[in-house]
Amino acid sequence: MSRTVYLFLVSFCTLFLLTLHVSAKDKPSPYEKIYPEIGYKSVEKAVSDFEQHFNQKLKLPLRVPPISFTHHFGRFSDSKYEGNDAFEVKFINDQLSENHYKIDIRPLKYKLPLREKYVVKTYELKNGLVATYMIISGFNVLVFERDNLQYMLSIDKRVSNKVTPETLVDIANSIDY
Repeated sequence: MSRTVYLFLVSFCTLFLLTLHVSAKDKPSPYEKIYPEIGYKSVEKAVSDFEQHFNQKLKLPLRVPPISFTHHFGRFSDSKYEGNDAFEVKFINDQLSENHYKIDIRPLKYKLPLREKYVVKTYELKNGLVATYMIISGFNVLVFERDNLQYMLSIDKRVSNKVTPETLVDIANSIDY
């Protein structure tokens, strides 16, 4: 075998093995690894963090959207900047990226303002409070206030045929237990 062919084969094999190694490293980590790395934990632990921080009980909806989820994570962000403290729960499906549902909760004194241009409709919840349905950047969002908190239920708009505004209202109503 000539030296040129030998060097070519060695170079090719090295490049091939390097490509395989890089590709294996580039494979996305499972959600069980990724989400804890960015501050997510069990929903129960995140609720406990919220309740301890604000010295207030937190009620979550009993219902979830009628689509499948493979994972759910919670996170309480205790920011050093007043007004950025918030709680969130994410429900995701590692096989269906459109199955993405999120609950954001923050104290009313730090509530996010509702921009009229995103408002689609308002609904009355069974406790008499008003919920505002909006479409914001790829998500359908139901916003309402209760117990001195602002709740935002967000669902990926790609599943809007399965999770309607009325479904989000039913989920909001399931907090009254």
